[in-house]
Amino acid sequence: MKFDQLIMFVTVAELGSLSQASTRLHKTQPAISQGIRQLESAFNLALFNRAGYRLELTEAGKALYQKAALLLKEASALQQVATHLSQGNEASITIAIEASFNLKGILPLLANVQNQFPHTQIIIKQEYISGAFEAIQHNLATLCISPTFNDLQIDPQIDGHFLTNGSLINVAAPALINRHPKLNSSQMLLNEYQIIVQDSGKGSKDTEWGVQGGQRRWYVNDFSTKKMLIENAMGWGKLPDHVAEQSIKNGTIARLALLDVPNEIPLKYYIMKNKLQPLGPVAQAVWAQFTHYTFNQI
Repeated sequence: MKFDQLIMFVTVAELGSLSQASTRLHKTQPAISQGIRQLESAFNLALFNRAGYRLELTEAGKALYQKAALLLKEASALQQVATHLSQGNEASITIAIEASFNLKGILPLLANVQNQFPHTQIIIKQEYISGAFEAIQHNLATLCISPTFNDLQIDPQIDGHFLTNGSLINVAAPALINRHPKLNSSQMLLNEYQIIVQDSGKGSKDTEWGVQGGQRRWYVNDFSTKKMLIENAMGWGKLPDHVAEQSIKNGTIARLALLDVPNEIPLKYYIMKNKLQPLGPVAQAVWAQFTHYTFNQI
């Protein structure tokens, strides 16, 4: 069995005519006929019924046609990937994204990248607090999207471009707030549990932002778990504004108005790359799209 023979077989099966197959494949009819007969000999099966004017597949031919068509499709896809990689394009790129960032704002960009580079795998790696920034520092990601925190030292080897604003807001469930009728201070919440998302990086050196001494606390790995615990009055804490928005509208959580701590922490999100890590063609195209995109819909 040869690859060319499969192409002849599938083409004749689809067109039902040697002459039409000859035109499409730019081969003579005798060459195509011989190739199919050699394939039938290799399979020890008749693939076509030649009794009528139009070539028709036998039952065996119908079964093998489906497999052969799929094989040719996969071979074509393989060739496309090989061509993509031979042009220097990356097999995959990793974008580390700090989890408070609103992904909804970049969905059009990600869809565009997906359509433009279908053969490059895009790995979205969600990190917390310093994790995304650390990933780009240590070449664990191609690009990262993260806010900059004053407590974190900005590496001069990192190139950043501002994308959009966001914020973290202090929230709690109405049931928890009702346990403290005159709640106006974080000190009054010392015996409640503050729900804290753990830093996925080591850049913070175990620093905890906005956690007061003596505060009871629970640690979680994601904002979804944190929000669920807060909604069920098991604690209070900060959530990204876009994560809390619908729950605030529904009344399952409410903003806190504490006089002794900031109730809203503004964040500025940047896309970043490591100057010491040259970008490949796909990553460079992604960087260019992000740096020219207007995030007015967030």
